[in-house]
Parts: sequence; structure tokens; C-alpha cells
Amino acid sequence: MSELTHFDEAGRAHMVDVGAKSSTERQAVATGRIHMQPDTLNLITSGGVAKGDVLGVARISGIMAAKRTSELIPLCHPIHLTSVTIDFTPDLHGSAITIHAAVKANDRTGVEMEALIAVSVAALTIYDMCKSYDRGMHVEAVQLLEKSGGRSGHYRRAPEVEA
Repeated sequence: MSELTHFDEAGRAHMVDVGAKSSTERQAVATGRIHMQPDTLNLITSGGVAKGDVLGVARISGIMAAKRTSELIPLCHPIHLTSVTIDFTPDLHGSAITIHAAVKANDRTGVEMEALIAVSVAALTIYDMCKSYDRGMHVEAVQLLEKSGGRSGHYRRAPEVEA
């Protein structure tokens, strides 16, 4: 059975053994977007949402989620994160908010899932805080942009070409 196999001889899933790996600096960057009505975006950016500071709460929830990824994704290893940053870029023309998460750790396994979870939960928090204004919001394009560290080395997503 190879180290990358996640199933035993009986076909049961299991965690990959990372015990023999050495700890290295690991980083991952993920992004995603949440689309909404222009009035909803205006409420968020002007601080007019009744529940409070939408982006501030979304930032905290994304950070908290990154720290608890192994509790949410069954076969993820617990990782001691050294840094999680979440930034938001409102797009007035596209009526959306882009979410960008960067995660770092010095550990034996990567932090890609932590970055993806941070983006996803931040987007869902925005939805939750604004759903009374706009139930038609939708989250899209949650994806890994870049990761570094570990045996597999550096990965950078190729830029998308617009048609």
C-alpha cells in the first residue's frame, strides 16, 4: 500500500500516517466569492446590517473554522496553525465580495483544507448575517490558489483565461 493510499486492504478509509515526516513551514492561500443583490452589498459595506459588522464577524468565524478543520473534515490531521489571515474585497460592479484566506503552519502536513474551510465558513457567515435581506445570495469558486511546503512542493493555480 502506498503512502498516498487512504484505504486499507479491506477498503476502509483511514488517516495517512505522517509520523515519519518532518515538520516544515507550510502555507496555503484560498479564495471564493459570494454574490448578492447590490442593495445587500451596500448594506454590508455601509455598516447597515442589523446583526452588526458582517465582515468583522465573518473574519473571526473563518479563523475559528480554520482552527477546527480536523473536527469538520473526518480524515484531516489536527494542525497547530501559526497564522490565519482573511481579507475581503467588495466588487461593486459584480455585486459580490471576494474572500481571500492565507494560512500558515509549521507541521507535518499541509494547510490547504484549513484555507478552504476558512473561505467557506466566512462566506456562509456573510450569508447567515444577511439572509433576511437577500436569500438569493450564492457562494462560488471556492478554490486553492497556492500552497507551499512539504514533499509535494509548490503549487500555484494557473490564471484563468477569459473568453
